[in-house]
Amino acid sequence: MRIGLALGAVAAACAAAAISIVAIAEEGMWTFDNFPAAKVKATYGFAPDQKWLDRVRLGSVRLENGCSGSVVSKEGLVLTNHHCVDSCVTTLSSPGKNYVADGFFTGARTEERICPGSEASILTSIVDVTARVRAVTANLAPAAATTARAAEIAKVEREKCGDNPRLRCQVVNLYRGGQYKLHVYERYDDVRLAFAPELQAGFFGGDPDNFNFPRYALDMALLRLYRDGKPVRFVDPLKIDPVGPKAGDLVFVSGHPGSTERLLTISQLEFQRDQFLPWRIEYMAQLRGSMLNEGTKGEEEARQVNDALLGIENSLKVFKGQRAALVEPSFFSTKIAEEKRLRDALASDAALRTRFGNPFADIEGLVAVQKRTFLPYQMLEVRFGAGSVLLADARSLFRAATEAGKPEAERLAEYSPARLPAVERRVMAEAPVLPFLEKLEIAYWLEKSREYLGPDHPAIKAMFGSRTSGQIAAAIVASSQIADPDFRKRLWNDPSLALASDDPAIALVRSMDAAARAAREAYEEGVTGPTTAAAEMLAALRFEVLGEGIYPDATFTLRLSYGVVKGWTDPVQGEVPPFTYASGLWTRATGAYPFNLAASWVGKESAIPAGTQFNFVSTNDIIGGNSGSPVLNRSGRIIGLAFDGNIHSTGGSFGYDPVLNRTVSLSSEMIVAALRGVYGANALADELLK
Repeated sequence: MRIGLALGAVAAACAAAAISIVAIAEEGMWTFDNFPAAKVKATYGFAPDQKWLDRVRLGSVRLENGCSGSVVSKEGLVLTNHHCVDSCVTTLSSPGKNYVADGFFTGARTEERICPGSEASILTSIVDVTARVRAVTANLAPAAATTARAAEIAKVEREKCGDNPRLRCQVVNLYRGGQYKLHVYERYDDVRLAFAPELQAGFFGGDPDNFNFPRYALDMALLRLYRDGKPVRFVDPLKIDPVGPKAGDLVFVSGHPGSTERLLTISQLEFQRDQFLPWRIEYMAQLRGSMLNEGTKGEEEARQVNDALLGIENSLKVFKGQRAALVEPSFFSTKIAEEKRLRDALASDAALRTRFGNPFADIEGLVAVQKRTFLPYQMLEVRFGAGSVLLADARSLFRAATEAGKPEAERLAEYSPARLPAVERRVMAEAPVLPFLEKLEIAYWLEKSREYLGPDHPAIKAMFGSRTSGQIAAAIVASSQIADPDFRKRLWNDPSLALASDDPAIALVRSMDAAARAAREAYEEGVTGPTTAAAEMLAALRFEVLGEGIYPDATFTLRLSYGVVKGWTDPVQGEVPPFTYASGLWTRATGAYPFNLAASWVGKESAIPAGTQFNFVSTNDIIGGNSGSPVLNRSGRIIGLAFDGNIHSTGGSFGYDPVLNRTVSLSSEMIVAALRGVYGANALADELLK
């Protein structure tokens, strides 16, 4: 109910301004090569110069698990969120040593532990390759254009990065086909855990507090980047300011927002509202229920499902918030008004129609195809295995072997020569295989696939045969050798072994892979390819009508947002101040989960001054993927660590409102105070402040 009320206020507050489509107030996740410095300067009397932007870019870290971070010492220390290292902490834990519950504190660098499978990247350059990519698709039908585009993108990436394992090249589609930019990253695959507080400190308040404020979460962790067994040296890292921000301060968030859909057409938004999001919410809610139920069977079972469960609960709130935004009439009317401006411009100008056609009508027709094809594509391809490590690696091994004998132009895009090394690194990484969780995920995915696709679907008949989902999952977990790195290496190096393997995980993949490929092909040829072509025309129309002073949708690429430290007037709660303080933690702590203190904090009330800033909110525009982003002041010093949004921001995938949307961050004051006063991690605190 609170979300619905809030989103009504969102729409009412910003309807008039939003019609312009051009970013209002602090709206926007801006690329570093198109930051609106003049606008920021005019509004705040300050804007980052190129030197500021370059320094922050080179200090911003993309964690390839879907988070952000920042280099905060010359010895390669990286600051990020606790929830961004949950998987690492879970992997390093064991029945005898539970770092999730107890935290991970090191007394020396020699005790820092490798996070298996973790990778970090730092953006070093951006090159516009739009003309080159567009040239190979000119005058081609959508299916041929899709193939030609993918081949050219692979060629661009290969030319720049080749086989260099220290580089990562990615051609990014911006403005839904309006631009293509080559992003070149310095890559690090030796990422070690240096510090993580207890989960109860990092996620104090649990799910009830998630996406809410006031908060008292020490959602921080410290990683360190290594190369050749030694910490990586950085000449000019970002610096922590031990004094947090003040109300009204201009602040910047540099990070990697995952995905927004603010440039979708109305027909695409209606599909999200009426088909995709209701299905996705149902799917995840039932998976959450299964995990909650199975997690009650014992302490070890709870430990194994905990990390996955936290991620699902977080995503559920996001998806519910997204749908709440789209079903709010006044919010949706702003999106209609935005589109109407472009439609009116097209209708009133014959020259525009000659150049761009009618991409809105084209997309409406494609959405009808999407409604028919998204479920097989989702269940057999996108949601394959529901998170199972065994099935994910088995499919990668089987498909790598299958694609190896094909000409490059005929391969699946992710198995092109330029991208194959990334697949190999992922398959060879020692990701945790948690037997209890594996059984749950495999069985759940099988059951839901049969429910959504029907028992007569060829893939369902091939996978099930005469067995139950539980029997299939149990056989895979009991007998598969995929968890053995030597076994994976043998199959990777000899494709014939992978193709002929009788390993039960690979056998399952083999039984349904043709159907999965068919579902993918139907979706890509019927939806993805032609939608990309129509979206390119729509992007060109948007630039023609609105100019280039607009920001692209988020794509898990580096962005910079700006805002001010500011509370809000909540439609239900009333006035919400921008800060919480240390004293409030002990007031809020009831002793009962999830409001019980972490063990290290018990009896430490006098160790941290009562007036120390804990968490704060700002008007920065962020989305999932920004977790772990540094919050910077005008001097480019870190005064906070972004870890969440308020409840009103959950609809941020589709729009932004400066009145109610807020970013929730951990203050730099509390980072330093907790390291020293609670954990006695003085060496790490000193390193942050050098």
